[in-house]
Amino acid sequence: MGYRGRRKHLKRLYAPKHWMLDKLSGVFAPKPSAGPHKSRECLPTVIFLRNRLKYALTYTEAKKICAQRLIKIDGKVRTDMTFPAGFMDVISIEKTNEFFRLIYDVKGRFTVHRITKEEAQYKLCKVKKVMVGGKGVPMIVTHDGRTIRYPDPHVKVNDSIRLNLESNKIEDYIKFDSGNLVMITGGHNLGRVGVITSRERHPGSFDIVHIKDAANNTFATRLSYVFLIGKGNKPWVSLPADKGVRKSITEEREKRLAQKA
Repeated sequence: MGYRGRRKHLKRLYAPKHWMLDKLSGVFAPKPSAGPHKSRECLPTVIFLRNRLKYALTYTEAKKICAQRLIKIDGKVRTDMTFPAGFMDVISIEKTNEFFRLIYDVKGRFTVHRITKEEAQYKLCKVKKVMVGGKGVPMIVTHDGRTIRYPDPHVKVNDSIRLNLESNKIEDYIKFDSGNLVMITGGHNLGRVGVITSRERHPGSFDIVHIKDAANNTFATRLSYVFLIGKGNKPWVSLPADKGVRKSITEEREKRLAQKA
């Protein structure tokens, strides 16, 4: 008897590294449901509640919190505790009046990044596809699986849009141009923030984008890993503590020693 359909379980050792689950407290990890983000690039609600916020001590407690309809993701109540929340998603807990945005730190992990109620009204989405649907309706598809009809005709693939979560309307957009602020969402430079300096086109291979961060370090990454987060060097969303600047090992060591002293 072979497998029928998708795997229903996930062993703890094969869970994504950035979930930061320990090896010994159980055999299994929560397997993310099918949803808007890839299972290796998401954070299930149960891990956010139990391992990050510590609002639940156990899997069952997290389940009960979700069942009470207390957790909203992108303005929608989600009772599925393995719902895959991903990059740029807004998690709201109205009972405690708290709002979080899932965003990477410089080590490539989702941080508990608290935001204001005003900032929780919108999110940024990367445009993955521009197409014309039935009856000639123009549409765009975003990184979180949304299809938005009748977008601004200037919006193209790789641009970012600012989406109002209540009305699902596009408020503004950022063009993919040199000089705009980006965050890296994959690869070795995951979580770093910088300004685009140039783009190399490689037909038939991966386009490479060169980026310079606030500390004047330069690095290059694939175009598919680049996510625009601001015009010029002004971000449209608040950033975690390090502001996306990765420190070298020696700088991190000096910082730790300074804190101890």
